[in-house]
Amino acid sequence: MADRIGTTVDSVDHTRPETLEDASPSLAATRSPRVTGGTPSDEHAVILELSDVNAYYGDFHAVDSVSLPIREKEVTAFIGPSGCGKSTVIRSINRMNDLIPTARIEGAITYHGVDLYAPGVDPVEVRRRIGMVFQKPNPFPKSIYDNVAFGPKISKYSGDMDELVERSLTRAALWDEVKDKLSDSAYALSGGQQQRLCIARAIATSPDVLLMDEPASALDPIATLRIEELMYELKQEYTIVIVTHNMQQAARVSDRTAFFSVDVKEGQRTGRLVEFADTATIFTNPQHDETEDYITGRFG
Repeated sequence: MADRIGTTVDSVDHTRPETLEDASPSLAATRSPRVTGGTPSDEHAVILELSDVNAYYGDFHAVDSVSLPIREKEVTAFIGPSGCGKSTVIRSINRMNDLIPTARIEGAITYHGVDLYAPGVDPVEVRRRIGMVFQKPNPFPKSIYDNVAFGPKISKYSGDMDELVERSLTRAALWDEVKDKLSDSAYALSGGQQQRLCIARAIATSPDVLLMDEPASALDPIATLRIEELMYELKQEYTIVIVTHNMQQAARVSDRTAFFSVDVKEGQRTGRLVEFADTATIFTNPQHDETEDYITGRFG
């Protein structure tokens, strides 16, 4: 495997998993979300590795010592109360926090074994290989076609642009809805359609990984369901990391779940990783009381 950021990985086929069993006796009396997400496999290669990651904004210690692996062709969910550092961690993975002058990262984040914060690593190339979809749809003030084609044009894509736009919109489950109005403004689309357009824009640059920071929080239930269905379809080709406040959503779509919480010392809130495991374990048999309290609604 090449040692540059542009490395791609072979696809892994999956079949849709059956619904997992009801909650274990330890949580039988609670209303924890029903788990219907995937069944993870340790045979999937680790594509990203976070090792003792600490995040700072100036003197503010935002996230403390996060270590976890992220495996290819799976959905990994970050859950936890507000202010626990979920978004900071996910934005650190593709160096979006570099755009904040006071932000800095300590520890290591590796992608295919390459330290993403090593000298000489191009953050633009990192973001091309590790795409991002934000909480609110943010289409460019351009046509639907030009939104999808924007990244490839910047990257000097030399192939058939029409074919690439169609393929990206098809993968984002939007092609049939917009194929006759590609020249229309992206702002004419509904909120759910705009978010799928942003997903199409992200995958048009052929990333390995898609980061999704609460991608359905601003959408109605029907549009949210479509995004969740899309995540299942996309994980056949991409590795997905999602931040969500919706525990039911995490239980429905993810293969593995990381639960974050927050410590408050001298008025400063510092996020930390409490527990990371397959989603069935997190939601039906967590190893930490703090995780169980959050899952069952006792706090957060």
